[in-house]
Amino acid sequence: MADAVDPVTKRRQFLKFLAASPLMASAGLTGGLVDELIASGPGGAPDLELFMNEVSKQEIAIASEAEALNVFDFQVVAKQVLPPAHYGYMATSIDNDNMLRVNREGFDRFGLRMRRLIDIRSIDPSIELFGKRWSTPITIQPTSSNAAFHPGAEIAVAKAARAKDHLQMLSTVASSAIEDVTAARGEPIWYQLYADSFWNRTLAMVKRAEATGTPVLVWTIDLLGGRNTETATRLARTDDRNCSVCHEPTATSLYSRSVKPMGQNLPDPTGESMSRRLTWDFIARLKDATQMKLVLKGVVTREDAHLAVSYGADGLIVSNHGARASASGRSTIECLPEVIDAVDGRIPVLIDSGFRRGTDIFKALALGATAVGVGRPYLWGLASFGQAGVEAVLQMLRRELEMVMRQAGTPTIKDIRPSHILHRAI
Repeated sequence: MADAVDPVTKRRQFLKFLAASPLMASAGLTGGLVDELIASGPGGAPDLELFMNEVSKQEIAIASEAEALNVFDFQVVAKQVLPPAHYGYMATSIDNDNMLRVNREGFDRFGLRMRRLIDIRSIDPSIELFGKRWSTPITIQPTSSNAAFHPGAEIAVAKAARAKDHLQMLSTVASSAIEDVTAARGEPIWYQLYADSFWNRTLAMVKRAEATGTPVLVWTIDLLGGRNTETATRLARTDDRNCSVCHEPTATSLYSRSVKPMGQNLPDPTGESMSRRLTWDFIARLKDATQMKLVLKGVVTREDAHLAVSYGADGLIVSNHGARASASGRSTIECLPEVIDAVDGRIPVLIDSGFRRGTDIFKALALGATAVGVGRPYLWGLASFGQAGVEAVLQMLRRELEMVMRQAGTPTIKDIRPSHILHRAI
C-alpha cells in the first residue's frame, strides 16, 4: 500500500501542476501568484479558492470590446469563436508550451521604482524611430494568416493601426497583399521577411515591398533551425472541418508560401538552395539589394548583437517569436539588458514576445528598448470583434502604459530610465 500524502503536500503538488499549465500561462496567472499560494499554506490568503475564482473569471466571455478590462478578456472570446485548428495555430508555443510561462514570468524579475511629486499633467508617450515620429512606442508585430482569425484579416489590423497611429509590420505569410495593407494603413508599413531558400525568389519579395514605399525590411532569423509546435498539431487533430474550404491543397508542399499573396507570382527557383545555410554574410546581400533599412528580428544574445552591428544591421528586435522559436528557457525581457549593453546606443533595439500589460512595456522601455511589439493580444482582439477589437486592445495597452508613466513620474518616454528598474533575484 502506498504511503499517504499529507494535504499540504498534495496542495503544493496541485498548485505546481497548475503553474506549469499552458492555460494558466496564457491567462497570465502563473509566477508570483502561484508562489504566494504555495507559501501561504492551507487557509492562507490568498488561498486556493481565491486562485480558482481568478481562473474562472478569465472564462467569462465579454459581449463587446467596450466590456474588456484587460487584453486577456479578448483571448477568452477568441478561444470560443475560433475553430480549434485556427485557435491552436495562434496559441501554440513550442514543445510543451512552457515558453509561454517563461515569457510571462520574466517580467517578475524586474520591479519598478516609482517616483513622486513630479508634474504629470501632460503625458507624452511618443517616440522617434528611423527619423519618423510615432505617437506611441507600442508596435504591431507581424503575424501570419490573419484571415484564419477574422475575414478582415490584415486589412482590419491596418485600419486599426491607422486609427490609433501604430507602426505596423506585415508578415511574409500574411493573408493580405502588401499593396492592399499599405493602402488600408494610409502610409507605408514595415515588411517582415522570411528568406526563401532561393535568392532570386527572396529578391523578388524584397523588391515588391520596396516598390510600395516600405522603409524598413525586417528579416526574421529565429526560425531557421525549425520548431516543434505540439499544441497546434494536437488541436488540428480535433478539428473535423473540411480544411480545403479555406486552405489550398498545396499548403503542405515544398513551396507552401506560394498560396499566400506575397508568395504569388514569384519566379521559378534558380541557383543553389540556401536552406539551412544562411549566415551573417546574408546581411550584406540584403543591404546591397535594397535602400530599405534592415532590422534583424530574433536576436537574444550579446554576441549576436555585436555581430549584427558589425555586419551593418540598422536595428534589432529582441524576440523569441512569441515563445514559438526555441525552448531556451529565457524570456525576451531577460535577454534585453545584454543586447542593449552590446549595441551601446548605436542602433535602435525593439522587443516583443509576451507583452500583455502597460507595466511590461514600461519595464522594457526602462531597460533601454526603443519600442515594444505585441502579437497575440491584437489577434485576440481581431478574432473577437474585428477592427474594433484590435483598436480596443491597442488603446487598452496605451492607456495602461500612460497610467504607469504617471505613477512613475515620467511625463515622456525619455524620462523612463534604468533607475526605474529594480532587478530581483528569483
